[in-house]
Amino acid sequence: MAEAGAHLTSSTGSEQPSIFEVLAQESLMDAVKPALRHAVKVLAESNPSCFGFLWRRFDELYLLLDVLLQNHFLLNCSASFSENFYGLKRVSGGRGLPVRLGLPRKTRWRSLLLLCLVPYLRAKLEATLARQREEEDFSIRLAQSRSQRLYRAAVAAYPYVNSAWQAWIFCQQLLFVFGAVRTHNPLLWLARVRLARLTERDIRDMELNTSRSSSPTGTSTLQRMWWLTSQAMKGVAISLSTSLSMGVFFLQFLDWWYSSDNQATVKTLTSLPAPPPPRHLEMADSEERDRTRCPLCRRLRVNATALSTSGFVFCYRCIYTYVKANHCCPLTGFPTELQHLIKIYSPET
Repeated sequence: MAEAGAHLTSSTGSEQPSIFEVLAQESLMDAVKPALRHAVKVLAESNPSCFGFLWRRFDELYLLLDVLLQNHFLLNCSASFSENFYGLKRVSGGRGLPVRLGLPRKTRWRSLLLLCLVPYLRAKLEATLARQREEEDFSIRLAQSRSQRLYRAAVAAYPYVNSAWQAWIFCQQLLFVFGAVRTHNPLLWLARVRLARLTERDIRDMELNTSRSSSPTGTSTLQRMWWLTSQAMKGVAISLSTSLSMGVFFLQFLDWWYSSDNQATVKTLTSLPAPPPPRHLEMADSEERDRTRCPLCRRLRVNATALSTSGFVFCYRCIYTYVKANHCCPLTGFPTELQHLIKIYSPET
């Protein structure tokens, strides 16, 4: 996938990516989840019986898909999906170590844990704290037990902890820009890896690994079953990555379309005053503008009857005769039959 991207920058002299590349790959996955969440919400609202469980278990299902996707790319490309999309790879964090494709098993599992589980736990924590804040806003609860007091203290301390974490990320990125550190994100530092650009040799190694994995190794039944399982998981991961690669720009468009700024613009446009009715429907004089008169006989309506096709009200005898002869509304021309006549009962009757 990386070799097919127009943004591949491995031809540059330095192996270390720029701050624009690393921030772009981070924003890619940040835009995918909200847009995918909105797509699932639309499906759930259109057909709750079939797609309601997708909305209720969206975080867990997204975590499962994310684990499959990221594990496939970490295993075959030594990078996450977004990093590989921008022509990057993960290498060991030491300065003197060779920059080769492939991660040790412990490093790969550590990267997978920080890539998938940490965002999931953070989203769950923020959702729980948001519900707690709503309960605190609409009710008064005195903390009586020790666990309740600790929970309230955690809710109060989370904004400060989150601010400290964001400040750490900002300082790390600032130091990365000036070359003082080799990782732009604390999660990469915790995983003991850093980002580097893909080279032509890395691309050839990935193609060679793909060709080698196309045939089973070993002759035992257990080995063949393991190979079939791994191939199935690989197929799922490749399908996910391909669909995400093709739909990533569409998902980013959805994320922009349903953003608060754009929705404010749409609301402003849709809140404009309605245009006046067509002039040919306006009455010519004050007598005709009287809504108690029949548009056909120009007299006070007798036995008022409405047309369900247009909404206009006539005398029953007038509109019955006209519709039976012409099969249309006399004012709008809409096709109308006798079954479209609706009797209007006044309070006096």
